[in-house]
Amino acid sequence: MTPRILIVEDEAQILRLLCAAVERGGYRVATATTGREAIHLARVSTPEAALIDLGLPDRDGIELVKQFADLGIAVIVVSARDTVTEKIAALDLGAADYVVKPFDTDELLARLRAAFRARMPQTGKGGIVQLGSTTLDLDARRVLRGSEDLHFAPKEYGVLELLARHAGRVITHAQVLREVWGPAHETDVEYLRVAVRAIRKKLEPNPSRPTLIRNEPGIGYRLVVPETSSGSDTTS
Repeated sequence: MTPRILIVEDEAQILRLLCAAVERGGYRVATATTGREAIHLARVSTPEAALIDLGLPDRDGIELVKQFADLGIAVIVVSARDTVTEKIAALDLGAADYVVKPFDTDELLARLRAAFRARMPQTGKGGIVQLGSTTLDLDARRVLRGSEDLHFAPKEYGVLELLARHAGRVITHAQVLREVWGPAHETDVEYLRVAVRAIRKKLEPNPSRPTLIRNEPGIGYRLVVPETSSGSDTTS
């Protein structure tokens, strides 16, 4: 069945733009202009994903993020708020992505597709993730390029595994540090940067222009499979 997308936006012009883009992407659309209406529709119409504006007339849209994520709805925040603090808050509450207005509709659809991929089992058959010519076997904890075993230090592998299990989704610095290094190291971003640089040297054809591990400045990283990569890259 074609996925249904709930668009939560109170500005009529932007709502029309979002509806046209989502329908062009082949999805069904439901709309809400208030938080209260959005919560009702989320419960009765069971959308697979939601595009949520934060500046709603009856409440802050950030209040909806965790509620929707807890319902199993893939959430993409679409907001004019562009601070790193706002982005991290939304991602930590369960948002799959964060798009800043004004936005490119093709990029928005690409991020929506990535959010759907992140909801699917990322490991495929037998815990296998294919990264171009490199195979990540999560069950065996091995990374192979052809028949060659690539060696990763324990923390490096921990970072790669976490990103692979959430491919296409931004994982914040704090989330990675908490999972791989432990809660006491949530602010030790330099540890993570060193690990990511080491991973890129082993995986990326050109580590200075990464195509697999993308940096979201000040926020975190996402793993992008090669066939879905597009646009310019930002490195740490």
